[in-house]
Amino acid sequence: MLHIILPMPRVLIITYYWPPSGGSAVLRWLKFAKYLRDFGWEPVIYTPANPEPQEIDTSLLKDIPENMEVIKSPIWEPYNIYKRLTGKKKEDRLGVALMSDKKQGFVSRLLLWIRSNLFIPDPRRFWVRPSVRLLSRYLHLRPVDVIVTTGPPHSMHLIGLGLKRRLGIKWVADFRDPWTNIDFYRDLALTRWADCCHKRLERKVLHGADRVITVSPGMTREFASMGISRIATITNGFDVVPASLTKPLPEKFTLLHLGSIPKSRNPENLWQVLADLVGKNPGFAGKLQIKLIGKTDRIVQESIGRYDLQDFVLCEDFIPHEKTFQELTEAAVLLLFINNTPNAGGILTNKFFEYLSARRPILAIGPVGGDASVILGETTAGKIFEYTDTIGLKNHLLDLFGLYSQKNLIADSGDIERFSRKSLTGELGALLTKLIS
Repeated sequence: MLHIILPMPRVLIITYYWPPSGGSAVLRWLKFAKYLRDFGWEPVIYTPANPEPQEIDTSLLKDIPENMEVIKSPIWEPYNIYKRLTGKKKEDRLGVALMSDKKQGFVSRLLLWIRSNLFIPDPRRFWVRPSVRLLSRYLHLRPVDVIVTTGPPHSMHLIGLGLKRRLGIKWVADFRDPWTNIDFYRDLALTRWADCCHKRLERKVLHGADRVITVSPGMTREFASMGISRIATITNGFDVVPASLTKPLPEKFTLLHLGSIPKSRNPENLWQVLADLVGKNPGFAGKLQIKLIGKTDRIVQESIGRYDLQDFVLCEDFIPHEKTFQELTEAAVLLLFINNTPNAGGILTNKFFEYLSARRPILAIGPVGGDASVILGETTAGKIFEYTDTIGLKNHLLDLFGLYSQKNLIADSGDIERFSRKSLTGELGALLTKLIS
């Protein structure tokens, strides 16, 4: 009997972040691409040839599937002009926190105003039209079944919108973060005109996409309140890790935070509680170590100094992703700080799920009742405390330290397999298949 093997349907993924760029923004679609073939889809990547990366992490290159097509085209961005005018080096990495630091001088504030009000939705907007033209030609020769755009930067969604209008191909808009409801939106010094432009483009994307994906139930509810019905939640996740890689408790009572800590995540109550315990409990002080891996905002560092905790703190700006699991399993407790902002209930970061995979107790500070709080309760992987709660936080830290001293500090972390990246890619594959069926 003759068996005919049909080619896999193809999905074009438009993403600004791709290896060797590093950081959390790369991981979501790199990992989806890694597993999509297992669920009957052939990924094709479109990404800039010369992006402004958050970090460089060549360890991620090994996760790119063999023989997968990656299309690259040059992008022009105004960041080099910003660097020249502010005296920064060409290799300096720029981020939202840097661009919006209120203590910077007049030139920086002026450039922030220009960036916010003239480069809408973001400085990558100059890549939109060239990309629509290039991809239109490519897709006539090499058709795909679905286009996926992932933002931020939300200019990627405008490429999808342009291709949808030209070619009518099914389009999925993936939101890793909100657009106009992101926590720093009101720090951008927007004019009323610019605010209207952002909201108009956001509505065009949300209503123009055949499907919208978010990373949290809270963000899904937010978009649903705007009248969007074709919406699904597919969270971030973790790679499956063999249990044999877990390690015994460290010599120090190490509290580890992985990832950046902007001023909106500054856990003032934690520093206050730790200072109190250090001052009153010599045994606690002798064992305490605080490890911060990732960019730590100046305001957070000043807060640590005010509580005289600097001698207990080890800081490292960046480590390759392949080393993160080792760091997580060598800690006693994993710290999770959720933005102290109005939209915090819907925040589920990449690191939260990697914390779950390490099976160390998670100590979170953020909104009780938010999406992270719900998952912590379902998995019994840790506890969460409000930014104003010092008594509950102090009692819990003493409990954790007592269990650590007895060498009995463990986390149940039950029912976490649903957050494996392969399982989540299965959800994505099913969504794409349903879209074209």
